[in-house]
Amino acid sequence: MRPKARLQSTLLAALWLLASSCATTTNPVTGERELVGISTQQEIAMGTKAAEQVQQQMGLVDDPALRGYIRQLGARLAPYSPRRDLPYSFDVVLMPEPNAFALPGGHIYVSRGLLAITNSEAELAGVIGHEIGHVAARHHAQRQTRSQAVGAATVLGTLAAAVLGGGQAAQAVNELGQVAGSGLIASYGRDQERQSDDVGQRIAAKAGYDPAGISVFLDTLGRASELETGQKRQPSFFDSHPSTPERVRDTKTRAASLRAAAMPAIAASPAIAGSRRAFYEHLRGLLVGPDPASGIFVGQRFLHPDLDLAIDFPSGWKTVNAQSSVGAQHPQGTGFVRLQSQGAGSDVRAAANAFANQAKLALQQSQEIRIAGRPAWRALAQTQDGTAVQFTWIARGGSIYRVEGVAKSAGFNALAASFDRVARSVRGLQSSERNGIRERRLEVATARAGETLVQLGKRTGNAWGPKETAIANGVPLNVRFRAGDPVKIAKERPYRGR
Repeated sequence: MRPKARLQSTLLAALWLLASSCATTTNPVTGERELVGISTQQEIAMGTKAAEQVQQQMGLVDDPALRGYIRQLGARLAPYSPRRDLPYSFDVVLMPEPNAFALPGGHIYVSRGLLAITNSEAELAGVIGHEIGHVAARHHAQRQTRSQAVGAATVLGTLAAAVLGGGQAAQAVNELGQVAGSGLIASYGRDQERQSDDVGQRIAAKAGYDPAGISVFLDTLGRASELETGQKRQPSFFDSHPSTPERVRDTKTRAASLRAAAMPAIAASPAIAGSRRAFYEHLRGLLVGPDPASGIFVGQRFLHPDLDLAIDFPSGWKTVNAQSSVGAQHPQGTGFVRLQSQGAGSDVRAAANAFANQAKLALQQSQEIRIAGRPAWRALAQTQDGTAVQFTWIARGGSIYRVEGVAKSAGFNALAASFDRVARSVRGLQSSERNGIRERRLEVATARAGETLVQLGKRTGNAWGPKETAIANGVPLNVRFRAGDPVKIAKERPYRGR
């Protein structure tokens, strides 16, 4: 949960344009005529709104040098897009999972988690080229034309779920109710993904990059997913992409046919980062893993050092830390509880009334209670669909926090005590808790001749284990490095606040 982040009910207000008209236009990738429900100007308007929400809800990496490098690389690729009527832009989101996605209007994003497992400029060019491919082929417009009834609050989550890897980010957004309709996680059809792989490889090759870069990255991505889940990634009905092994095979085959034609461009256009070490240097200092500035979980306890906030969630419940809230879901999915900021203030009763008026809710059993010796406000509400909600407003540090316990009315009483315990656990951090919070940053080590991952890890104080390090560097687990090889490692240090 990021400080001052709030769920926006008007997430993509520009969607009002979607149903206004349909027109036949030529697809820049296929050259075929197709019926689309939005114009280029509407696409740009949608993308501008969505980009504002990405910055607010997900956050952008604050390293000007790294963001400048990504923009420079994007600017090198964009002129080779089959579609050039958009102002393409490129940036890095704070998402820890390996992710990349495109918004309407040409906004392209890669995540810090993706950069951490990328090992060459050619790999990154393949990823960015793939996302340019989605924009060039008007996949957003095709999807919206087929489903114009999608609500505005759904779309950002859907777009953010259009990732090159697994659905962790989509799951985090969806589980706390910020995305309606889990089926929309499958945001692109598999044929669209295959088409974007094709377009992206051709863009990368024309810009002077090895078109096999995306194949190498996808192989690394598959290893990362296997490490996280404990099993090889399999396609499912809601999988937004073809299975990784299939994509690796297909992109390798395509690269072989593209490479010969690309060689003159590759020879004439050296990479911005011309070596593995030079590429790694662009990533030095990158935050890897959980961001303490968004709070961290220690078991079922959530600690937010910058907000001086701690809260305990029930044992066995599945916890989720989203950008605008933090919470947990019952193991059987019968209810969930979350905490989010309602903004500045100290009057809990006024905060309750203001929220009720804005949400058009009739509060029941509204009363003052005490939490940790401080006044708080408790109320219940019933929604038209038979859902019961227990609200608790708590004032801390000049801000109002709202704890919501949600369950179907028939099962609410069974969870009410758990909701109450969560709300009453809200407090400030203890010194030992604050001092124990650490962050990890990417650093670049230099290997010795014949050194193994275990040996290098011990010598350099690498916070990653051998498997994580092997995946991050795209090397086998039994690798023996050559003298002077650059190796990405993670260095852990106390978190001092941001």
